[in-house]
Amino acid sequence: MKCEWVRENIVLQVYGELADDARHELEQHVARCADCAAELKAEQDFHALLAQDRAADPSPNLVTVSRMRLQEALETAKQGSFWSRLAFDPANWLLQMKFSPALAAAILIVGFVGGIGTMREIYGSRIPQGPGQVQQQNTPVPTEASIASISSIVQDPGTNQVSIKYNTVSTQEAQGSLNDQKIQQLLLYAARNNYNSGVRVDSVDLLAQKSGDMQVREALMYTLQNDTNPGVRLKSLDALGNYVKNDTNVRDSVLRALVNDGNSGVRIEALRLIEPVKADGSVRGVLMALAAKDQSTYIKSQARTMLAQLPEID
Repeated sequence: MKCEWVRENIVLQVYGELADDARHELEQHVARCADCAAELKAEQDFHALLAQDRAADPSPNLVTVSRMRLQEALETAKQGSFWSRLAFDPANWLLQMKFSPALAAAILIVGFVGGIGTMREIYGSRIPQGPGQVQQQNTPVPTEASIASISSIVQDPGTNQVSIKYNTVSTQEAQGSLNDQKIQQLLLYAARNNYNSGVRVDSVDLLAQKSGDMQVREALMYTLQNDTNPGVRLKSLDALGNYVKNDTNVRDSVLRALVNDGNSGVRIEALRLIEPVKADGSVRGVLMALAAKDQSTYIKSQARTMLAQLPEID
C-alpha cells in the first residue's frame, strides 16, 4: 500500500468513514510507517481541537456575499475536468466506492431521487385528478434555499408585467406584475445573489420602480455596499437618490459609498446625490474629510466647493 493512498484517506479514517477492510489496511500501514503515523496523529489532534468549541454561525450577509462570490467564480471556471475524470477513470471511482460505503450509498440515493424526478417530469402532467383532488393553479412563493440562480429578467414593453426565469433542479419561469409577491421575491433574490451581473442590473432596474417599499430599499442599499459590479452599484444609487433627504439609513449608505467605493464613477454620483443635504452634520463631516485629503482631485475640489457654499458654524 502506498503512502499517497493512506494520506488521501486519513480524513475518512478520522471521521470513521472507511470500510472495515480499508481501515485495517490503513492501520497496518501506519503501524510500520512513521511519516504516515505522524500525519494521522496531526489530523486526529486537529479534529479534537475543532470539536472543543462549536463554530459561530455565519451572519446572513456573510453567507449571501460568499454565495455570490462562489457563483461568480464558478461562472468563470473551466468546465469539464470533473466529468472527464468520471468518464475516463472508472477504476478510481470503483476504488473509492470499495473503501467508502458512504460514497456508494450517496451515489445510489442521488440516482434514485433523480429517477423519481424524471418520472414526475414525464408523467406528472398526464396523471388524472381524482374526485377529491384539486389541481393547484398558484405556484408558491419560492424561497432562497430552493433557487439555484436567476437566468433572465424581461419586462413587457409598456406594461408592468415581468417574466423571470429561475433555476431550481431545472429551469422554471414565473410571470406576473411587479406587484406580485412572487415576482418581488425573485427580483430581491436576483439583486442579492445571482452570479450574472447583467441579471443583477435588470433586477435592480426593476426594483427601482418599487423603491418606496422598505424591503426593496434595504436590498438596494445592500447591493450598493456589496455588489462587485460598479454598474449594479450605480443603478442602486440612482434608485436611492430620492430618499437621501428623508431616510437617514439611505443617506448613511450613500455616504459610505462616497468614502469607500473603489469606483470613481460611483463616488462622483454619490457626491452629487448628497448635495441637497450638504448642511447635515454627518454630511458636512464627510465633506471636510474629503476636502482635506481625498486621493481624487475632482472629488476634493467638489467637496471644497460644496463646503464654501455652506454658512459658517457658530
